[in-house]
Amino acid sequence: MRLLDMNSQEDRAKYTKFLEGHERCNFQQSLEWGKVKNFWKNEVILAEDENGNIIGSLSVLLRKIPIFGYLMYSSRGPICDIHDEAVLRQLTDGAKELAKKYHAMVLKIEPDIKSDDKEFRDLVLKLGYKIKDDAKDFRDEIQPRYVFRLDIKGKTEDEIFKNFHSKTRYNVRLAGRKGVTVKDGTKEDLKDFHRIMIETGKRDGFMIRPLEYFEQMYDALAPEHMKVLMAYYDGKPISGVIPIMYGNKTWYLYGASSNEHRNLMPNYLLQWEMIKLAISRGDDIYDLRGVSGVVDKNHPQYGLYRFKQGFGAEFTEFIGEVHMDYAPVRYGLYKVSEKIFKRVRTLVRNKSKRQNKKKAKNKGE
Repeated sequence: MRLLDMNSQEDRAKYTKFLEGHERCNFQQSLEWGKVKNFWKNEVILAEDENGNIIGSLSVLLRKIPIFGYLMYSSRGPICDIHDEAVLRQLTDGAKELAKKYHAMVLKIEPDIKSDDKEFRDLVLKLGYKIKDDAKDFRDEIQPRYVFRLDIKGKTEDEIFKNFHSKTRYNVRLAGRKGVTVKDGTKEDLKDFHRIMIETGKRDGFMIRPLEYFEQMYDALAPEHMKVLMAYYDGKPISGVIPIMYGNKTWYLYGASSNEHRNLMPNYLLQWEMIKLAISRGDDIYDLRGVSGVVDKNHPQYGLYRFKQGFGAEFTEFIGEVHMDYAPVRYGLYKVSEKIFKRVRTLVRNKSKRQNKKKAKNKGE
């Protein structure tokens, strides 16, 4: 076990090659993603065999929380044979050393490991971790616990398209018939994307990141690992998406849609374009990302569930949060403060959503 030497080009190249070639590859474990999250400190723990070959890794983001100390967070790690106890032990020992170095209170991991993987559950519990697996809403955790994933390995566009729900196929074709076109964007097009995303956030009542964040993403990931796809009608941008491509997967990371021309179904066409992109890359998986775990027609997020389900993807439940508490008292106090913060944020969002609905109603009158 050792830490990646961030100043060594050779070490960084060796790690990237390992990551991109691994079946469990995830862009959030990449060095490029560490650049995007530059308000965190990035360290990578490596597990190696007797010949110095990398056999496992865990990219960790560290952030100093005022009063409480450092929080260690790993999104979608580890990258390894998740049933190999020796490798997981190496990574666990490395995390403990990292926690000592930074006087951290906790390591939180949100792996893309299915909730029914009993062997992994038993292993991490044996190694001293705890598992928090009670989240249902995709906003309850940093990364969504419930996603839709489309298996595209070795499949053609026709095979994938035929497996869409009939209404989804109809809507994809409708967008094309009505004159919606999709174009590859540049960094400059992020301005249109962000403008539309502000519109989306006001409509659906969620906070959005500043334009500078998306520009930072573009600088770190494009063009090899990130695209900006924009949908146009009559020469005007009406919708956009940001797919991330890394290793054997493509992810639908962000989407934005204007209040105008939603009846033209541009979002369906954009999804199909991203799926075709993933197929052309020879990917194994196209990940449509998060949905709520509450599958109920009366749930406010049920429409999103139905939209993503229509592309023939598998509803996937991940294990949740796997965490190791290094300072239980400090971490317990931090969790209380975090709950208060989330409640206040939710109240602000709901208030904003109500105000926007009221404005829209007044406009209609």
